Amino acid sequence: MSATESPAATTGGGQRRGFGIDVGGSGVKGGIVDLDTGQLIGERFKLETPQPATPDAVAQTVAAVVKEFGWTEKLGVTYPGVVDNGIVRTAANVDKRWLGVNVRDAFAAALDGQPVTVLNDADAAGLAEEKFGAGRDNTGVIVLLTFGTGIGSAVIHNGVLLPNTEFGHIEVGGKEAEHRAASSVKERKDWSYERWTQEVTKVLVAIENAIWPDLFIAGGGISRKADKWVPLLKNRVPVVAAALQNTAGIVGAAMAADVDVTATAK
Repeated sequence: MSATESPAATTGGGQRRGFGIDVGGSGVKGGIVDLDTGQLIGERFKLETPQPATPDAVAQTVAAVVKEFGWTEKLGVTYPGVVDNGIVRTAANVDKRWLGVNVRDAFAAALDGQPVTVLNDADAAGLAEEKFGAGRDNTGVIVLLTFGTGIGSAVIHNGVLLPNTEFGHIEVGGKEAEHRAASSVKERKDWSYERWTQEVTKVLVAIENAIWPDLFIAGGGISRKADKWVPLLKNRVPVVAAALQNTAGIVGAAMAADVDVTATAK
């Protein structure tokens, strides 16, 4: 698709389209999303995350992904940390030069002024999973946790996002949650699923005791093997595996841009 063939936000048949980009440690992935079904329209496109992943380098990579689709409408982009009114506040697992950056302005500049909504990557995945994935038939408080290098979190109450929760950084038994139960800890210590789920259970129970959710959704790469470890958990709230897998961040980013949750969350 060339830059002169920009897809419209709605088609003649009334299909609502959005565009989302998921910025990760290894790749920057984007695609066009059917906002009524949560499905990608066509294939996603991925470029390697630049190293070092400075704000300017990532912004240019995001622009290259958008250019691949010739998209000229508003779009959503994820960031792996807290974004408060467009300003990056945390950089736990990314380049520290992100701190204090107005990320919306940085991306918009690289995109020649296209409207950009930026939100936490786990928040984006949570929005998508709650509406189109593992949480779609549930009500109440849903907590998505992404188990990877760290632990990302999203809280959605009856479709409304509580942005920028950082459950991966709460203290559980004298240790930060993600230092106790991220999937990277399992790999580094060569733990069995039985051993690792003991730590995951402690984190889930701490969250349960604080906010009493109705459902946990387990995301991250290790969720693909949920059948090996979710049944081993000993917490009281049901836990289900994420359903959208690699598309959740893209779909959630497009959803966020559609309603601009960063503008309505304050």
